[in-house]
Amino acid sequence: MSAPATIIILIVTSLATFYAFRRPHWEERWVFDTQAILVRKEYFRLLTSGFIHLNWFHFALNAFSFYFFARVLELGYGAGTLLAIYGSSIVGGSLLSLFVHRHHEYRALGASGGVSGIIFASIFLLPGMGITLFPLPINIPGYIYAPLFLVASFFAHRHNLGNIGHDAHLGGAIIGLLVAAAMYPQMILAAPGTFAVVVIVSIIVLVILIRDPLSLVTWLFGDEREPAAGERARRYRENAERNKKLARLDQLLDQVSRKGVESLAPAQRKELEQLSRELYGRGRPDQ
Repeated sequence: MSAPATIIILIVTSLATFYAFRRPHWEERWVFDTQAILVRKEYFRLLTSGFIHLNWFHFALNAFSFYFFARVLELGYGAGTLLAIYGSSIVGGSLLSLFVHRHHEYRALGASGGVSGIIFASIFLLPGMGITLFPLPINIPGYIYAPLFLVASFFAHRHNLGNIGHDAHLGGAIIGLLVAAAMYPQMILAAPGTFAVVVIVSIIVLVILIRDPLSLVTWLFGDEREPAAGERARRYRENAERNKKLARLDQLLDQVSRKGVESLAPAQRKELEQLSRELYGRGRPDQ
């Protein structure tokens, strides 16, 4: 039996990847880039970044996993289900990455978020399906693999292991599961334990990421030790603080442009001077 949507996605992704290799400016146009998305509002990158890859090995890894699960999912539930889950998982993974990395420059590419979504949707929609971790001849039941994957990706993200977008994996996996559950709510009754465990773990992971994207130990234990993410976490905190100061400086300057410097209270003038020195090494322009 054929699975045309699965084959078409693989062909389109391979062609887009090949074209990006031959035309580097197109890769620059399609890649996930926090600054381009947040500053220039190029939201299409949330999706297009899932169709290009770093190299052919990167593509082959994603393509193998995608084909194995997507084909079975399409044969069981149709092309529409496959496309809805895959597209939403790519965007969901990108959105979580955008939130986590919103205070510093970050670039990524690849279909990992979409593939993770397809894997989790398959576990939910095809009860009894297991995962074989190549090259080990071990078949792990889906209800065990799903929460383990979330926890492993979370800690890999915390420890900054490898040049991998673990946050995109997390976002794609969670969205893939939720979209599948929304499309086929009756399947929750087929595996209520699996669904409940994955949802609970997902909520815990998301709360931690939202509360403190890179520095778990500082708020969970009240400890000032350097977090596992190290330098990346330090840059994140510095950029987050700088962005807050820039926003406040813009607010004060906007008031000056509209109402004049006389409208500022003495405390506001002092704050304006201090922010100008900290951010630009100087006082107000009129000094």
